[in-house]
Amino acid sequence: MYFLDNQHHGEPHLHARYAEYEASISLAEGEVLAGELPRKQLRLVQAWIELHRDELMADWALAIAGESLYKIDPL
Repeated sequence: MYFLDNQHHGEPHLHARYAEYEASISLAEGEVLAGELPRKQLRLVQAWIELHRDELMADWALAIAGESLYKIDPL
């Protein structure tokens, strides 16, 4: 999660990597904003976002405030 990502003007999102792939994915809708991931891995990331959306949005608010983020459990 990068708060100061000027490509998306502060839209809450995360960056996901898998092998040689990388994508920026919206926290609100789980849509790919930039880049790409293989379909299976994208669906896993989208499911993880759905399960942890509240925590991710709370971390986004912390990032905006310049505070430390909470650790969120992986899949």
